[in-house]
Amino acid sequence: MKKTIKIAMVQDNFLVGDIRGNADKIIELSHVAGVAGADLVIFPELALAGYPPEDLLYRRSFIAQVELELARIELQVNDIDVLLGVPEYIDQKRYNAAVWLRDGKRIASYHKQTLPNYSVFDEARYFTAGSQSVVVELQGVRFGVAICEDVWQPQPLAGAKAAGAEVMLVLNASPYHVGKYEERVQVLAQRCRENRMPILYLNMVGGQDELVFDGESLVMGADAELVARLPAFESCIDYFNVTANQVTAVHQRDLAALREEEAIYKALVLGVRDYVYKNGFVGVIIGLSGGVDSALTLAIAVDALGAEHVHTVMMPTRYTADMSLDDARAEAEILGVQYDVIPIESVFEQFLELLQDVFAGKEPDATEENIQARCRGLILMAISNKSGRMLLSTGNKSEMSVGYTTLYGDMSGGFAPLKDVSKTRVYQLCRYRNSLGEVIPERVITRPPSAELRPDQCDQDSLPDYEVLDRILEMSVEQDMPINDVVATGLDRAVVEQIITMVQRNEYKRRQAAPGVRITRRAFGRDRRYPITSGYRQD
Repeated sequence: MKKTIKIAMVQDNFLVGDIRGNADKIIELSHVAGVAGADLVIFPELALAGYPPEDLLYRRSFIAQVELELARIELQVNDIDVLLGVPEYIDQKRYNAAVWLRDGKRIASYHKQTLPNYSVFDEARYFTAGSQSVVVELQGVRFGVAICEDVWQPQPLAGAKAAGAEVMLVLNASPYHVGKYEERVQVLAQRCRENRMPILYLNMVGGQDELVFDGESLVMGADAELVARLPAFESCIDYFNVTANQVTAVHQRDLAALREEEAIYKALVLGVRDYVYKNGFVGVIIGLSGGVDSALTLAIAVDALGAEHVHTVMMPTRYTADMSLDDARAEAEILGVQYDVIPIESVFEQFLELLQDVFAGKEPDATEENIQARCRGLILMAISNKSGRMLLSTGNKSEMSVGYTTLYGDMSGGFAPLKDVSKTRVYQLCRYRNSLGEVIPERVITRPPSAELRPDQCDQDSLPDYEVLDRILEMSVEQDMPINDVVATGLDRAVVEQIITMVQRNEYKRRQAAPGVRITRRAFGRDRRYPITSGYRQD
């Protein structure tokens, strides 16, 4: 009769650099798994250090803390096998490693073979690639070990199979973007079919700066059939019974993936919650305008932090419509947040009076519009400083792309939840959130968007329709398509050239923008690194 091994998969949130806190969690959950009868508990990639630790890996004190806390785990967990991700230092080299602990000792250490060095990943900067497969036997079953990117290439798992592995354990810190879950399923199915082995694919969960790790850990049989999918954007511990070449779930879970809007919204909520709390803030400040972007930002903030931790401020001028005042108040009342109205007309007038001699003979233009935005930014930052609450900026990806934002004005803030969310997607997410319970007045969604910085202003005065704009931006920014290819999809060349020129000219603004949740394949920030100063022009 085949021996059945019970494995605990810990899908959890590990804070970068909090090595002692992460070790405490690993020890505690290892004991939980042991009490539940598990023979082996596994933790995600670099769980002890958090992912990605970036240049912390260069610090000697960081290395020392990793070794100290790993030794403590070895000492305190000796009744269950443990597999966890750690940075390992050998002969002046750093490895992204998975260490296998048994009876208080390290019995094996696997070094990640495929180091990603694209998109948001810089692992070649920090780590040396491993070259050896590792197979560990537990009660007669031979387990192969791999780490994240290894599973996206055929060789590491094929090497483990050749070394005698019957079941693969894959530790991951795989960040979310739209469509990532489906990509993982496809790749895992291919590896299972190639090697005829089950795969237990454990992913991290949580927000880390721009990145959000969605969890959604997977277990797949040797026949490439999905056995289990752990919850998206939630911490959990789950158990699986494993024999040689076969795995079954102890608890049955829903295998259906989230709808796109639901997944994006959950990513934004988790990203805001972790960024605010992991950085030690007690809550957030949001400037409400009565527009759709600030309304969605407010809903996300309340869902992430709770109404008691959200403070909203409306700052009208002569150009603010009554409906904007009404809708902003309605949003705040529906969600039960603190709401203050601070008119800035008198402050705006004082600035104009102060500058009248310098501006003499010059017609009003975007300068006066920007002064209003900067008055608002100054007030919001003052409240943020005084209250200890982080200011959330409300700009979306479409605006960030073309510079339809004001430096030191509406771009002020510590975090930008919608930074990677296009305007058209903002509307979709508003509809999704209202499907759970209406918190955004319908008029906010249906009225023409306006910055309300001059009489009768409308966004489309200076920008094409957002559906057209976002099509251009998706092809140019996210797919790096040349102008001719974008035009070939049926778009007007003059409009395409105008938008791409605006994108290029506003790199300096984006470089000064707050970080924000990454939800697409190509977000602004560490994902897309263009020079500010450049003579390059697309053709």
